[in-house]
Amino acid sequence: MHNHSHGDGHTHNHGHGHGGHTHSHTQTKAVLNRLSRAIGHLTAVRTMVEDGRDCSEVLIQLAAVRSAINSTSEVILKDHLEHCIVDAAASGDKKALDELNKAIELMMKS
Repeated sequence: MHNHSHGDGHTHNHGHGHGGHTHSHTQTKAVLNRLSRAIGHLTAVRTMVEDGRDCSEVLIQLAAVRSAINSTSEVILKDHLEHCIVDAAASGDKKALDELNKAIELMMKS
């Protein structure tokens, strides 16, 4: 494993542990906040279903959950592109690029 810094306080750890290389994400707090909102929406949907609420209302809330998840994915993707993928391209790390392509394919199918 080796570490390197970008001079802007952003440090990467590259190793071969769980899930490939690791690095400091700059948007972790934003991602966690968005996930908390999505979980809150989903919990509300569950309560609505348990309470027998109108299907149209449930579908509208499910659309809000989907939107929250999509926006969270967008934040993660941008962070990944700006940090991991820039480093991967600079170092010729084809595996990281292949993994990103697979992730994008799966995201597009959902």
